[in-house]
Amino acid sequence: MRAWCIQQDKTLTLEDIPTPSPGPDEVRVRVRAIGVNRADILQTQGLYPAPPGTDNRIPGLEYAGEIEAVGERVRQRKVGDAVMGLVPGCAYAEFIVAHEREVLTIPNIEGAPLDFAHAATLPEAFLTAYRALVLEGGLQSGQWCLVRPASAGVGLAAVQLAAALGARPIGSSRDPGNLATAREMGLAAQVRDDASISAALQQITGGEGVAVMLDMVGPDWDALLPGLRVEGTLVLIGILGGNRTSLDLGGLLFRRQRLAAMTMRSQPLENRIRLARIFDDRLAPLFAAARLRPLPLEQFPFAEAPAAHQHMLNSAFSGKRVIVLPDTAVA
Repeated sequence: MRAWCIQQDKTLTLEDIPTPSPGPDEVRVRVRAIGVNRADILQTQGLYPAPPGTDNRIPGLEYAGEIEAVGERVRQRKVGDAVMGLVPGCAYAEFIVAHEREVLTIPNIEGAPLDFAHAATLPEAFLTAYRALVLEGGLQSGQWCLVRPASAGVGLAAVQLAAALGARPIGSSRDPGNLATAREMGLAAQVRDDASISAALQQITGGEGVAVMLDMVGPDWDALLPGLRVEGTLVLIGILGGNRTSLDLGGLLFRRQRLAAMTMRSQPLENRIRLARIFDDRLAPLFAAARLRPLPLEQFPFAEAPAAHQHMLNSAFSGKRVIVLPDTAVA
């Protein structure tokens, strides 16, 4: 099979490598579309290695395609099933293997099957957002939450999820003009991400503050945390702004605020299986009812995967970059 492999000079080269064989409990998926994530770029740059046990040469965390072969103990999946998934790596390839219980069934929307390219916009963004807001943050219907920023894949998914669950999402961006797509997806309010952010959050929420913050930026917590309510939760899932911060411990203590941090990539198999079940039980019905929608996408041919990385680095596009293999592009 062909796969994009990271070279010592931190570039990607398309190479012929052996096609993986599924283990007894695994399925082999013919990949039709690949979701591009910032982690792919960081891995290519040597800054975010794959977890132990995953080939570090091949980036890629999410895919969509059809099952092409199954292991001898597989019972829940069959050849021909349309599936998608979130994996620790190796999705930039024509085939990938995964445990049968961690693959996700591609949902229908209002009775119509979702194509592979749009399916590849779902696993990482929506599972990350749901875990951060609900499982880690405890977000409830009616509560205010901050999505920081609300302009890229996880942020757009978080806005949709919060709105679908009856919460009230506030989106941030250093340039509020980048929040147009988020507004279309259910944003209740918006704030500029600068030194005034906590005052703006207090004003929007009537002085209470938000119940949950989903933070992908990081450092400016002394400016940010006054906008989090008493006993509120900040969930850190990224450090786009840097990896050092100062923190007013007195304010954190007296307001009894909770800080949590999570990643999706370095999880044991049992956690990935649990999240797959959560998607099928809780999120797939929301897609079927059109209360959740796939993300806007820009697509790139498989032969031009590095162009997708350049697009993510250089463009302010609000949505998802998707690499499509032959016969899977959408109009």
